[in-house]
Amino acid sequence: MATTKEYVLGTGLDELERLAFQHRLWSDAAHAAWRTAQLHIGHRVLDVGCGPGFAAFDLAQLVTRHGQVVAVDESQSFIEYLNQQAQGRGLSHLTGRQGDVQRLGDVLAADEKFDLAYARWVLCFVKDPAAVVAGICRAMRPGGRVVIHDYFHYESLTTAPRTVAHDRAVQATKLSWQQRGGNTDVAGELMRLFAAHGANCIHFANHSRAARGQDTMFHWPQIWWRTYAPKLVTMGYLTSAECDALLKTVDEIEIDPTRFIQCPIVYEFVFEMPK
Repeated sequence: MATTKEYVLGTGLDELERLAFQHRLWSDAAHAAWRTAQLHIGHRVLDVGCGPGFAAFDLAQLVTRHGQVVAVDESQSFIEYLNQQAQGRGLSHLTGRQGDVQRLGDVLAADEKFDLAYARWVLCFVKDPAAVVAGICRAMRPGGRVVIHDYFHYESLTTAPRTVAHDRAVQATKLSWQQRGGNTDVAGELMRLFAAHGANCIHFANHSRAARGQDTMFHWPQIWWRTYAPKLVTMGYLTSAECDALLKTVDEIEIDPTRFIQCPIVYEFVFEMPK
């Protein structure tokens, strides 16, 4: 994640709970991508922009005590949560470190090298994704692999049929990220950024998920809007009336089996460092 001031979603309890639910919904994609990248027992893994550590907990269980997971995030509260949870879960080989992912060299020792790195919904928020990529590549061993999940064409998040209230909220979200240095189309830059460091994209895919109100996946955009839309009002990107219209639209879709929400498309990459 970006710095606490830059991370537009915040680091409070509401965001921690949203991230926990989000990980459960997307853990199948994460685990499948890690298998594609050939994550093994005993690997050393770098979790970049780890947040409260929900992916890191899974990674630590997969590499077992014979491996190691180092998780980096700017939020002190998220890192404290991660380290407390790691201790309580008996994951002594998982360590959270506070630091800016755009300056990984300040967080990692020069001789620390990793077999695999993971970053999910991180690069879309930072001002300098090239610096994050450079830091990751420097930290990888020869032949190491990097797994990325992130956005391109965020406007794919929409209702069916389309609604003015929802489309307005999506544009407000994009603007709120962009004005803090983020890029909702960052996935379109990643092959070029990694190629600059000699990394080869060995796997590329995308995940398109749509949901009706009775589907568990529906609650991903629903909770997103209930958490973030009021923040858009506070920041001045939506009016209270626009926020109310959005939430009314989402409520209507939830109980109407003829309507659905198209979730934002998530792009998946596996890069391999030169050997």
